[in-house]
Amino acid sequence: MKLSPTAQKVQDILTSQSFDCKVIEFAESTRTAQEAADRAGCTLGQITKSLIFKGKVSSKPILVLTSGANRVDEKRISAYAGEAIVRADADFVRAVTGFAIGGVPPLGHTQKMETYLDEDLLQYKTIWGAAGTPNAIFELMPDDLIKMTGGKVVRVK
Repeated sequence: MKLSPTAQKVQDILTSQSFDCKVIEFAESTRTAQEAADRAGCTLGQITKSLIFKGKVSSKPILVLTSGANRVDEKRISAYAGEAIVRADADFVRAVTGFAIGGVPPLGHTQKMETYLDEDLLQYKTIWGAAGTPNAIFELMPDDLIKMTGGKVVRVK
C-alpha cells in the first residue's frame, strides 16, 4: 500500500539516516497510545508517545518521548530543562516539528530540540513510534530511538 505524503516523508528520513524501519499506515487511527498499541498488536508500554512542551521563559521546544503506559511528571521535566514548562499548543507543535499532534514522530523535526527519553522504553525488545500522521507508526529498537534523537535517557514519571 502506498503511504500518504507525510508518512512517506518519515519513511524517507528513516531510510536516509540508515534506520531499517518500515512505516505502516492504517485505515484506523493510531492517534492515542492505546489505538497505536491495538494496531501494532503490542503492549501499551511499547508505544512511544511524543509530547512537546515549551519552556515557560525561553519558549524553547522540549520533546519528551515516553512509554504509552506512563504519565509524564512535568515538575521532573522542568528540573531537567532548567525552567518551568508548559504543554505546547497545536500551532507551536506544528511549527517546531512540522507535524500535527497525534502523529509527531521522534525524528525529522523542523527545529532541533532538547529531548528526553523515558527510561522505561529501554526494557522492551522493540517499541513503536508515530510516523507523521494520526494513523501511521513504525517499529524500532530502543537503542535506535536513542541514536535517532540524541535524547537523554531519564526517569519521566
